[in-house]
Amino acid sequence: MLVAAPVQAQQRFENLDRIDSLVAMSVGANLGEPGGPMAPVDRRLKLAACPTMPKVEGPVFGAAMVKCESLGWRIRVPLVAGASAAASGPVPRAASRFTPAARATPQENVVRKGDPVQLIAGNALFNVSRGMIADEDGAVGDTIRVREDKRAAPILAQVVEMGLVRVPGFKDF
Repeated sequence: MLVAAPVQAQQRFENLDRIDSLVAMSVGANLGEPGGPMAPVDRRLKLAACPTMPKVEGPVFGAAMVKCESLGWRIRVPLVAGASAAASGPVPRAASRFTPAARATPQENVVRKGDPVQLIAGNALFNVSRGMIADEDGAVGDTIRVREDKRAAPILAQVVEMGLVRVPGFKDF
């Protein structure tokens, strides 16, 4: 008599794009903007999926704290010094000394091959985004290839800023 072993449910991990969006909405600034996150959350993180909406606190000492109260995990997301951070109070001198420059000169590559990037498309009425991987290096304004995974067909996208690319052809975005 054969007995089938129960199929174990796949372990689910927290959607890191959701965390990036929550932080940006909570601090009122997008990736790379003054007061916004310095970089996307590291895609190597494998956080257990939070059964409730993660809570974002801060900015405090130049970072936002993202917590899942029910599971007990928390991560710190460094913020670019600027508008939203200034609204919550002064950033201590020690923290500002170690904050890297967020602005890149147009000649510098702000996206490197293999980097996770957020692909956006839209206009004044709507926008959509999706996590992708850069296939090549690019500076602000360059058009590079990005893809969802190694087997997917590449998509051409224009580099907007560190970690952010957009589909060319959409106006008023």
